[in-house]
Amino acid sequence: MIALFANPEQIGHRAEGHPERPERVGAILDAIKAAELALAPEVAPPAPDSIITRVHDPRYVALLDRTGDAGGGYLDPDTYITPLSMRAARTAAGAAVEGVNRVLDGKVKHTLAVVRPPGHHAEHAQAMGFCLINNIAVGLMAARTNGIRRIAVLDFDVHHGNGTQHSFENDAEVFYASTHQYPFYPGTGAAGERGAHGNVLNVPLPSGSGDALFLGAWEKKIGPTLATFHPELLLVSAGFNAHEDDPLAGLEVGCSKAATTCGRWAIRWWPAWRFCSRTPLTVTTAWTLRVIEGTIAARRTKSGGRNHGEVTRQGQARGQEEKEGKGAQGRPGTV
Repeated sequence: MIALFANPEQIGHRAEGHPERPERVGAILDAIKAAELALAPEVAPPAPDSIITRVHDPRYVALLDRTGDAGGGYLDPDTYITPLSMRAARTAAGAAVEGVNRVLDGKVKHTLAVVRPPGHHAEHAQAMGFCLINNIAVGLMAARTNGIRRIAVLDFDVHHGNGTQHSFENDAEVFYASTHQYPFYPGTGAAGERGAHGNVLNVPLPSGSGDALFLGAWEKKIGPTLATFHPELLLVSAGFNAHEDDPLAGLEVGCSKAATTCGRWAIRWWPAWRFCSRTPLTVTTAWTLRVIEGTIAARRTKSGGRNHGEVTRQGQARGQEEKEGKGAQGRPGTV
């Protein structure tokens, strides 16, 4: 069973002309509805600050609150905040927390959070790459409060999840794996970045890489390493801007294979030998939470059908997003 979460508060997080905008979520949710998967989005409460501040410096969170209350603005050339952004950011992180809790309660096996603002670039005390709060990291900390130790984070966004890696690269009980275009924004994610305990696996891909290199990285490199890690819980930063139609990034991953591959890894392949130290339960697959990061365009949201977002029966969604401009390493598209 799959639970779907969304945060209606995200509508208040908007900047005129900015590519990271509310239509991203609308495109994905419309596609899920059109696919007739019998999934209705649920609204999660805001993540408690007690969990958020296990990832982020409390002074940083307070600064974001003050900046929003003062009218907002741009925190860097790409990342903005509005008076309503922190409500959106807290409920986006709250969807990750609620998703984890729902899975650990045994009510569902998998959850999908279609939320914004995204999170995997957000550092301990720095907003960047359109990200304010690191949603997947907050979800991981929620799992830790429930006694789950060995957790794997898979990130297939076209951009490296610098904030997530930096949050857990010194934690031997967290395995972080990422495919991403490199060199590209944010400039991190080299193959030599392995974490303090060999718990980080980056597979950087050159511009122009397509299905063969992308899927090969997951099936031949990341998959076998993940299997030896034996995670109790899988968390997925689901960014779909490695797609060939993405107008900013340079990867050339096609729809038909990429949309289902991560669902197969997370749902069918990897045993979770122990679900929780307090529960002597052996299962055939790991429980998973997926949080949307980057998507490719909301340009076709009015056209209906699956042109603007195709959903697999594993609960993975592809939305679309327009993006503008490049910096020296490429601006973050959707992250």
